[in-house]
Amino acid sequence: MAQAALTAAEIEAELNISLDVEFSFIRADELAAQLVTLPQEDLRFVLDWVRRIASTHLTIAHQFAQRAPGLLSHMDRRLIEAWAVHACDAYDREGLRAALRVIDEVHNFVQIRHEHAAGALFDDIAPILANFLRGLSGRRLKLERGDAAYTDSERIFLPAVVARMATLEDNFRLAKATVAVLWGQTRYGSFRADLAAACAGYAEPERALAHLQALENIRIEACLGRELPGLHRVMQQLKAQQDEGLSPEWQALGAPLLTREATLEDSLRLLPQAYALNDLPHFCFGGELRPEAVTACMAARMEKEKTLLRVKLAELAEDAEPPSPPGRGDGGEGTRRFDVETREENEHLDFELTLDGAPVAPPQQVKDLLTSIQLDLGEIPDEYLVPAGPGDYDPSLFADRAADPDAVWQGTYHEEGALFYPEWDYQRQHYRKNWCVMREKEVKPGDPAFHRATLDKYAGLLRNLRKSFEALRDEDRLEKRQVHGDEVDLDALIEAIADATDGREMSDRLFTRLHRAERNIAVAFMVDMSGSTRGWINEAEREALILLSESLERLGDRYAIYGFSGQTRKRCELFRIKAFDEPYSEAVRARIAGIEAQDYTRMGFAIRHLSKLLNEVPAKTRVLITLSDGKPDDYFDGYRGPYGIEDTRMALIEARRSGIHPFCITIDKEARDYLPHMYGAARYIILDEVRLLPIKVADIYRRLTT
Repeated sequence: MAQAALTAAEIEAELNISLDVEFSFIRADELAAQLVTLPQEDLRFVLDWVRRIASTHLTIAHQFAQRAPGLLSHMDRRLIEAWAVHACDAYDREGLRAALRVIDEVHNFVQIRHEHAAGALFDDIAPILANFLRGLSGRRLKLERGDAAYTDSERIFLPAVVARMATLEDNFRLAKATVAVLWGQTRYGSFRADLAAACAGYAEPERALAHLQALENIRIEACLGRELPGLHRVMQQLKAQQDEGLSPEWQALGAPLLTREATLEDSLRLLPQAYALNDLPHFCFGGELRPEAVTACMAARMEKEKTLLRVKLAELAEDAEPPSPPGRGDGGEGTRRFDVETREENEHLDFELTLDGAPVAPPQQVKDLLTSIQLDLGEIPDEYLVPAGPGDYDPSLFADRAADPDAVWQGTYHEEGALFYPEWDYQRQHYRKNWCVMREKEVKPGDPAFHRATLDKYAGLLRNLRKSFEALRDEDRLEKRQVHGDEVDLDALIEAIADATDGREMSDRLFTRLHRAERNIAVAFMVDMSGSTRGWINEAEREALILLSESLERLGDRYAIYGFSGQTRKRCELFRIKAFDEPYSEAVRARIAGIEAQDYTRMGFAIRHLSKLLNEVPAKTRVLITLSDGKPDDYFDGYRGPYGIEDTRMALIEARRSGIHPFCITIDKEARDYLPHMYGAARYIILDEVRLLPIKVADIYRRLTT
């Protein structure tokens, strides 16, 4: 049924609420007079977005309300929505001034209206292109958003939107072709010389660099034609659409670069002739060439990889311990014992490694190192093949170092080394991008006597739990609706008879059978470590985790335990108590004993991070169990009430979409007001008595995983 048209008074009343005019002193009557002339559908669109933006900042919403009516006639709503969200994102990142600048510069959106409507957004295409990139040979490259399309030899950067072509499909194909060309620069040796130095001797070095890139684009395009012929055909179509054919002079000049044997040296040899040509061919998928970024990246990588390779070779030699053949040296420190032969078959690199003349199967990390070094240098230098001795480099100097969370939180805040997670703003009906700054921390060991005391306290219960979990391990499962079996499946039989009565074909799956199936389950326990758990609740959580871990060890399921807490979005902390691949050791028991109440109950980031960890575990069934004493709540930045509940609900929806089964165990007696909305019916349980927690958790686990 169509909604009744809003009068100016009704619009003003709605604006009075959205813009809080009593305290903001905004003239809602003038805005209402402007908006009342809009068609009802446009009017409700503007009012809806004014309300959403006002939840972020009243001034931004007011400015939007003033400008939006004049844009509706020549901008589609998708673009206006993107403009509004962009302004809110700018406010999140840089404050009010940046947001108002976005509102003021709406003409930029108008100018690129078509491009945005048909553009391929990085956030949309990045997951697909990252998978495409992983399937290519050579060094594993990361895909990140940047200010332009280029590579530093370890990362490929794409702009926020690729919008050069007329349609969204073509812009995606252009982005894919660009990724392939930038990957080709690392794969086919475009950086095996100092490109800046090679161009420095010309009168116009920038012009020389552009001509060198054109030569390299011709060579790499030919390489892609041999390795990725399907994509190469797409690239030819894109060039045709952009009318980017080569002139006769460039065709003649680039002919030697089309052969399989052509290298960067050939491009450098042809550069003086190319530099003399007046025209410069364009490649829509060529990206930019930034030698300074490549040089800085390579300088850090090459020394590190040389060290790591020598250390890995030393480990291989130690594991093999072959006798040193005569004439090959004494096999001691500093002696070269390895040889490597590089093969390139079907455009893929492979290596044959020998130790004292005997073939050695290199592990994947050694293969990756050899590949990366080969791509950088075009060969594996002899000095790289000398195993590191005890007095050589310390590989830990080159290891990736994680920032100390405690040090980071102290003093001036910075985000280096942290993980970022979005947060759902239910009022804005959009995510706040990179909103939560998260770090993993390790729980400090607690009282070593707590573990023994818990086992003694619950000795009888633990015996029963262990027996029931052992029985679970060997339990036969009843499989229904089988073609063959031991018993008749009555439900299936009744349905089959009903089908036959209705004239439909009867199913032949009418039996049940017992089947001893192997468990393939991964479970993550998310433990509330907020300040409200201090005291009895904290003790009950720790006891429950010990009893559960002791029982799970009999069952063999993969499980992890993490605590969570936080204080504002800038300080979200996840406490690693036991990782999936970590044994239930004395260290884990000490960490369980060391669980302490921290700050507030910010849940969305923790669910998103644990969902990510769960999805990395190869398991058929993945379960996320939350132990909590209350609803999502963070005092300082509005993460309470509907905001926290809706973000947590959205994080749980994301988890379920990825195949995870969430469940919540809480002692909050008011949880019936919000848990059904967050978790859904039958996905939570409320314990009336905190003392029952250790007893109930293991029982609930059994029911969830059988």
